Amino acid sequence: MLLRRSQAMLAALWAGMLLCVGLVAAPSAFAALERPMAGLVVAQLFQREAMLSMFAALLLILMERRLARDGARPAITPEFMLPSAALFCTVAGYYALQPMMAAAKAGQGDWSFMTLHTISLLFFGVKGLLVLALAWRLGGR
Repeated sequence: MLLRRSQAMLAALWAGMLLCVGLVAAPSAFAALERPMAGLVVAQLFQREAMLSMFAALLLILMERRLARDGARPAITPEFMLPSAALFCTVAGYYALQPMMAAAKAGQGDWSFMTLHTISLLFFGVKGLLVLALAWRLGGR
């Protein structure tokens, strides 16, 4: 019972962090700072968010695996797949695209910075929806 409650709390905290970063912190930085400085601040913000997202996803996956091992749940559940998909979105959206975006800023690569930024934003949005769905499912128990 404690593990299930911990899952729900972690998912809710993760969802809240994503909402705060995406809807409050990043837009506020661009509203309050000059564009180059805001870009640096937001880059640091998303770096920390990516690390925390990886940690939260892995922890939630391990918690779900523990529940499955103890016989409380089947091996593959939505509570396993949702953080796994969110982990994929983090790795693809931040760790794979970030170096490409830096190269695009320097005038290298095949895709423009704006195209890569849009793809990154889509991964972040999908991750947010996945984590919100996870928090909703776990909170209903």
